[in-house]
Amino acid sequence: MEFKLFKEMLRRLFLGVFVMATLACTADPRVRVEVAGSLNLKPDAQQEIVTRELIDLIENYHFKKVAVSDSISAIIYDNYIKSLDAGRNYFLKSDIEDFNQYRLSFDDDLKAGDLSVPFYIFNVYIKRYNERIKFALSQINKPFDFTVDEQYIYDREKLPWFSSEEEANQLWTKRVKYDLLNLKLAGGDAAKNLQTLQQRYENLVTQSNKSNNQDVYQLLMNAFTESIDPHTNYFVPNRAQEFNEEMARTYDGIGARLQLENEMVKISEIIPGGPAFKAKTLNVNDKIIAVAQGKDGEFVDVIGWRLDNTVSKIKGPKGTFVRLKVIQAGQELSAKPVIIELMRDKIVLEDQSAKKTIKTVKSGAKTYKIGIIEIPAFYADFNAYRAGDPNYKSTTRDVKLLLDTLKAQQVDGVIIDLRSNGGGSLMEAIELTGLFIKTGPVVQVRDRDGVEVNEDDNPGIAYSGPLGVMVDRFSASASEIFAGAIQDYGRGIIMGTQTYGKGTVQQPIDVSRLISPTDRLMLLTKQQEEDAKNSTVSRQSAPQYGQINMTMAKFYRVNGSSTQHKGVMPDIQFPMIFPADKYGESSEPSALPWDVIKPSKYVPLANLSEVKTKLLKLHEQRMKNSDDYNYLLDDIKEFRKREDENSVSISEAKLKAERESQETKNLDRENKRRASRGLPALKKGEAKPKDDYDFIEDESLKIMADFIPYVKA
Repeated sequence: MEFKLFKEMLRRLFLGVFVMATLACTADPRVRVEVAGSLNLKPDAQQEIVTRELIDLIENYHFKKVAVSDSISAIIYDNYIKSLDAGRNYFLKSDIEDFNQYRLSFDDDLKAGDLSVPFYIFNVYIKRYNERIKFALSQINKPFDFTVDEQYIYDREKLPWFSSEEEANQLWTKRVKYDLLNLKLAGGDAAKNLQTLQQRYENLVTQSNKSNNQDVYQLLMNAFTESIDPHTNYFVPNRAQEFNEEMARTYDGIGARLQLENEMVKISEIIPGGPAFKAKTLNVNDKIIAVAQGKDGEFVDVIGWRLDNTVSKIKGPKGTFVRLKVIQAGQELSAKPVIIELMRDKIVLEDQSAKKTIKTVKSGAKTYKIGIIEIPAFYADFNAYRAGDPNYKSTTRDVKLLLDTLKAQQVDGVIIDLRSNGGGSLMEAIELTGLFIKTGPVVQVRDRDGVEVNEDDNPGIAYSGPLGVMVDRFSASASEIFAGAIQDYGRGIIMGTQTYGKGTVQQPIDVSRLISPTDRLMLLTKQQEEDAKNSTVSRQSAPQYGQINMTMAKFYRVNGSSTQHKGVMPDIQFPMIFPADKYGESSEPSALPWDVIKPSKYVPLANLSEVKTKLLKLHEQRMKNSDDYNYLLDDIKEFRKREDENSVSISEAKLKAERESQETKNLDRENKRRASRGLPALKKGEAKPKDDYDFIEDESLKIMADFIPYVKA
């Protein structure tokens, strides 16, 4: 509905719901001036040393050959302010005027490892944020007139900063009114709505006050690396661990997903096959109140902790024990807790791995059976691979098994679904391509020393039948390598929209490699002293100094064209929902340019140009009479209209009418679609049954059905 408001909510969640502040008219914050009433977070020695090393690394080894200068300083500053308050809902004009004196000094400060200015700015942000939320809390019980026709501006990005606290209060009064109106329209009781909103705001304050210096440092480093290029990223230790687990699709732990609810860590899901699943002693909605290491370690109370700190205490190396003190689901907090002992093991995240489905589709008088393999990312468990584990998990290994199953089930064709696949391992993109071609170059990689051609040298072919690839605007990086190679070789048909356009290669670097022995010894001593005082965070498997994924090269298709900016253009194109000027590499101001190099020596398997022309004609004929296609065009128009909106009505009658109109439109559209598929109509307010219908997938299956006879002829 209010699209930008939804995006702003997501942004706040991503930031960890940090906080804001007032300005003290002060001397230079480099002397670590404290901000009255805020958390007064400060950098530590490790962050200062790591910063100096990262600056040196990027200036000397980044593909872009960039010097961190005043022009970069201004970009870092702008990125940092935007990351804190993109919607201009917290800072005052006077805050920004004070901060502006440091706009051109970020480069010098970072080179010196002096982080006091960004920490000072964050502490101000923390204070301002809490002021706004506390003001909102003071407004909840005031009477609101929902008959007045007025607008709440939720996105102030292009508006001036608040000139005064009074102006900020005027906006936040409308924010409270909007939140209450939403609850009212949802049908809640008035008293209950007030209680719900109060708890929501109080939780925001609680969570903001749990911000730590790692949060600040991560935001600052994001602002810095994004000023160099969009895909160079530094991760603080716990984020580095999360990134590597995501790449591996595995981690060592107990096999439970956790969430925070009213200061309590709750079990939200038990992962099949993990220790918690096998032991059957933990259940969904159980609350964890304390954690102990090993069979006889002391319990540490985790009520009120940040979720990431609790998670880090529960995770640990395979084969080690953790004990949990748990209030079982449905019990009051006063109930006697049970103690559960579990041995950690390797957890494989199957729901985030490649998976298959089989669907049937008619083309003319013939019905075809088509296998769809959905690949969410190009993942690999590099630690297991380096350790020589023959059963290490990877995209290619998983897809090979799925292809073998599909062949056994005698499918007529296969579609690889790479929609929203943001990439991952370059090695996996090459090896996955090798499942569909005999041998040959897959991608060219150009770094500062020259061009290297990466080839598939395995003559084995896992699947030689009709192949299709589905892509969209968020198919990126390794997805584009694979789709581009399949297209260049004439091995299959590419369907969807122009891809993201990320044509750069990142190398993960453990920052510990950059730290000198002297600095390492000093930091180790400090850490030991700190750990003696505070045992809240387990560091056992996180990179100790964090990790930087740095752009070291660009990749090019075997035809010599970079996918940078331009991405891969499908053979059969669908209308693009997300405009290229706002989504994708071409929307990134620091992105590297598109270019071409000499093609590599490769032999296409087929020339599909004539077939593509015929498939496109059949596709266009279907689209002329397709309600779903017209709905898609309508959705695109609506999406772009809402992209430009920055406010919403807080008149009850008006907002209710707008939502009912949209609901009626959606219901009418859904019932037309259901009627065309022989399904019963839904009534207003009736929940839609589970329906896996996907128009893009449905039409892609029809394109594949048209394609299969040409391949088999």
